[in-house]
Amino acid sequence: MAALDFYDDLEVDNTKSFWEAHRAVYNEAVLAPMKALTADLAEEFGTAKIFRPYRDVRFSKDKQPFKTHQGAFISVAPETGYYVEVSPRGVRTGAGCYWFDPARLAAFRDAVAHDHYGMELEKLLAAATKKGYEVGGEKLKTKPRGYDAAHPRIDLLRHKSLTLGRSLGFEPVIHTAAVAEEVRKDWRALRPVVEWIALHATA
Repeated sequence: MAALDFYDDLEVDNTKSFWEAHRAVYNEAVLAPMKALTADLAEEFGTAKIFRPYRDVRFSKDKQPFKTHQGAFISVAPETGYYVEVSPRGVRTGAGCYWFDPARLAAFRDAVAHDHYGMELEKLLAAATKKGYEVGGEKLKTKPRGYDAAHPRIDLLRHKSLTLGRSLGFEPVIHTAAVAEEVRKDWRALRPVVEWIALHATA
């Protein structure tokens, strides 16, 4: 997969001169396949935002100008939806909410604390992890204010974002058009969690 080789080289030489010399490789081996992949999935999941390759270095200590991965995101609610990425580590799929604003975070925690809704989310996450998906997201190191440390779902209440995903790595399928079916399968499997978040984490 030329995209993987491109990002391998970009990690070593993350400079404008390298980028300009290999812009055609990015366009043909990274951007065009990502556009084709997301177009294939658009009818079922919606139109994707394909992220720009340039990093915002204004407030970062890391001044490398280019991202060493290509991501695309389909939004179904604020900061909530489906994600796919190609990088030197292969292809990765994901879904969930990558950031809750304060009002949505409060609503999310209220729903998690609710006996019925919180247990429903627990079951959805358990089903996803049983299928091999990893739960991620930023978490508080301590309990959130206003909640008992002994709450049965205190670990979920500590989340400031909630995502799930898995790595396809370098499986042979990522080099073929069938990768779209792998991404579709993952997004379908994670759809119940995305829908739970979209329904309950509302300001």
